[in-house]
Amino acid sequence: MPNQTSVTEFLLLGVTDVQILQPFLFVVFLAIYFLNVAGNGAILMVVISDPRLHSPRYFFLGNLSCLDTCYSMVTLPKTLENFLSTHKAISFLGCTSQLHFFHFLGSTEAMLLAVMAFDGFVAICKPFHYPLIMNRHLCTQMAVTIWTIGFFHALLHSTMTSRLNFCGSNHIHHFFCDVKPLLKLACGNIELNQWLLSTVTGTIAMGSFLLTLLSYLYIITHLFCKTLSCSMLYKALSTCGSHLIVFILFYAPVLFTYIHPASGSSMDQDRIIAIMNGEVTTVLNPLIYYFEEQGSEGSLE
Repeated sequence: MPNQTSVTEFLLLGVTDVQILQPFLFVVFLAIYFLNVAGNGAILMVVISDPRLHSPRYFFLGNLSCLDTCYSMVTLPKTLENFLSTHKAISFLGCTSQLHFFHFLGSTEAMLLAVMAFDGFVAICKPFHYPLIMNRHLCTQMAVTIWTIGFFHALLHSTMTSRLNFCGSNHIHHFFCDVKPLLKLACGNIELNQWLLSTVTGTIAMGSFLLTLLSYLYIITHLFCKTLSCSMLYKALSTCGSHLIVFILFYAPVLFTYIHPASGSSMDQDRIIAIMNGEVTTVLNPLIYYFEEQGSEGSLE
C-alpha cells in the first residue's frame, strides 16, 4: 500500500486566486464585518435595554441579531487574515471548530426564522389569544430548543468529519471550512457523511422552510378572507414584511447550495453563495428591520 500522510492543517484558498484583488477584497470584507457587528450589536443592545421591546417579536429579533453577529465572527476574522497573508493555513482543530460553529449558527437561524413566522401567524391570525399563547415561558423554551438542536446538529457534522482520514492535498477551495469542500479531500468512504449532509441538514433546512411557508399561507388566507379594512391589511403585511425579506435572502442561497446538482464550477458557486448568505445577508438584516420600524412609525403619525 502507498504511504499516506495524515493532514494536520489545511490551506484555505480564499475568495479568489487573483492576487491584485486581495487588498480591495480585504477592505470590502472588513467593512462588511464592522457593519455586521455594529448593526446587529446595536439591535441587540436596544432590545435588551428598552423595556418597551421586551415582547416575543423583539425577543426573537434579538436572537437573530446575536446569531448574525456570531456568524460573521466565525468566518470573517480568518478570511481577513488570509487576504494579507501568504500562508493561508488553518489547523485541523481550527478547521473542524469553524465547521461546527458555521453549521450550529446556520441551522439555528433556519429554525429561528420558522419560529418568527409562527409568532407572526399568532399575532395576525389570533390577536386576542396572542399574550396567552406567546408567553415568556414558551418563547424561552422555543429559543432554548432551537439553539440546542442546532448545536447537536453541528456536533454531528464536526465529529463525523474529524473522524475521516485526510491525505494528499490539503487545499480547501473555499474561504472557510465547510463540510462539502472537506469531503472532497477525504480518503476512504464518505457515503455516511454525504448522507448526513443531505438527510439531517436537508431535513432541518427544508422542515424550517416548509413550516415558515405554512405560517405565511395561513397569514395570507386569514388576511384576504377575514380582513376587510385596507389599513388593517397594510399593518399586518408591514408587520411580517421584514421577516419575509430576511427569509427569502436566507433561503435562496441555502437551497441552491444544497440542492443544485454538482458541476465543475460548483466550488466557485459555493463560495459566491456563502458570501451572499453568510456575509451580505447578515449585514442587510438590521437595515431591513430598521427601515421597517421607521416605516411603521411614519404610518402612525
